[in-house]
Amino acid sequence: MRAFDLNGRRALVTGAGQGIGAAIARRLAEAGAEVIAANRTHARAQRLADELVARGLSVRPARFDDLTRQGLARLVDEVAGDGLDILVHNAGGCLWSSLEELEEDKLDSTLALNLNACFWLAQAAIPHMRQRGGGRILITSSVTGPRAAMIGATHYAAAKAGVNGFIRNAALELARDGITVNGVEPGFIAKPGRGALGSDEAMAKIAEDVPLGRMGEADDIAFAMLYLASREAKYVTGQTIVVDGGAGLPETGWAMDRARAAR
Repeated sequence: MRAFDLNGRRALVTGAGQGIGAAIARRLAEAGAEVIAANRTHARAQRLADELVARGLSVRPARFDDLTRQGLARLVDEVAGDGLDILVHNAGGCLWSSLEELEEDKLDSTLALNLNACFWLAQAAIPHMRQRGGGRILITSSVTGPRAAMIGATHYAAAKAGVNGFIRNAALELARDGITVNGVEPGFIAKPGRGALGSDEAMAKIAEDVPLGRMGEADDIAFAMLYLASREAKYVTGQTIVVDGGAGLPETGWAMDRARAAR
C-alpha cells in the first residue's frame, strides 16, 4: 500500500475555493479521496472541481454560506451520504480592527467562522464517522493566538487560541470512537486576500524575518493536512503541527540580524 493512500475515503473541505483550502482539496483528491469542496463563493469551488474532474479526480463543489448550527449540520448531512471519513475545517479569516474600535458584528462573525463552526461541523460529522468506524477531524488554526500576536487581530487570535483548545478536548472525547482531531498552525503563507500584506514589498520584508528565507506556500499546509488525514497518522490526536518556516524560533529581531550576519 502506498503511503498517504486515501482511496475509498470521503472528505469535506471548507474554504476550498482558493489558496490553502484549494491546495488541501487538490492533495486529498490526488491521494484518492472523494472530495467535497465547500466554499462561500460557490463559483470558485465549481472552478476547482471542474479543473480536478478534468484530471480524472473525484471532486464536487458545495455551498458554505450558512454558519448557523442548522446550516452547517445540513451541509454535512447533504454531502456525507453513507458516511464521512475526513472533515477539514479550513475556512477562516479576520476582519481587521483594533481592540479599542472593535464592533460586535466583527467579533461575532470572526468567532462564528473561525471557532464556532468547529463545534457544529464536528458535531454533525461524528455520527457519520462512527458509521465508518472512525475518522479524521482537521482544522486550520494559526500561529496567531496560540503562539504569536498581531496588531489588529485580537479577536482573530482569541478565536484561533480557542481552536487549539477545541482540538485537544475534542480529541480526548472522541478517541475511543476512532476519531482523531488535529490541526495545522500556518505562519505567513503567500495566498490571495492578504490585502496590504500581500504586496511584493510586504512579502519580501516578511520573508527577511523568516529563518527559511521565504513565505510559505499553500502546499506547505496541504501536505501537513494530507499526513494528518492519512492512516499513517492513526496514532496522532489532539495535536497541531506548526508550519511557519521557523518564524517562531528567534527570540528577538536582534537574533535574526545575527543569523543573517553569520551567513
